Amino acid sequence: MATREFPFAFDPSYLRLARLFGVNPDSAGVTVDDGELRARYGPWHVATPCRNVAHAEVSGPYRFHTTAGPARLSLADRGLTFASNGRRGVCIIFREPVPGLLPTGHLRHPNLTVTVADCEGLVRVLSDEAAHRRGAGPGEQPVRPTEGEPPSR
Repeated sequence: MATREFPFAFDPSYLRLARLFGVNPDSAGVTVDDGELRARYGPWHVATPCRNVAHAEVSGPYRFHTTAGPARLSLADRGLTFASNGRRGVCIIFREPVPGLLPTGHLRHPNLTVTVADCEGLVRVLSDEAAHRRGAGPGEQPVRPTEGEPPSR
C-alpha cells in the first residue's frame, strides 16, 4: 500500500501550549506505510505494525484541560493522547499495548488517540491495512478461518 500521511489539525489555543513542549505542525503527524503505523507528537513517538491495531474509531469532543499541551496519559486506562484540538480525533485500540510516553518503553499503552485533520481517512486506511495484512482486499472483511482451522498470523 502507498504511504499515507495524516497531519494533525491544530487549533490556535492548543498550538500555543503544544509549542512549549516541542510540538508543532512540523513535528507532529501520523504515517501508515509498509504495514506500520507511526505517530509522532514532538518528542513522543509510537510505532507498531498495523496488524497490532484491533480497532480504530472517530471520537471526541475532548476537554481542553485534559488534552492540551504535551502528550497525555490517562490514569484510568494508561491510554495515550496526542491532541491538537478538542473537537475530534481517532482512538486506536491495540491488540498488544505499545510504548510511547516514556523513552524506556516500560510504560505501555492499550490505545492512542490522535487528532488528525482527516479522521475518517485514517480510520479507513487502518481498516484497509489490517484487512490486507489478514488476507482480505481493501474495504472487505478479513478472511475468517474455517471451523477447526487456526487463524493465520
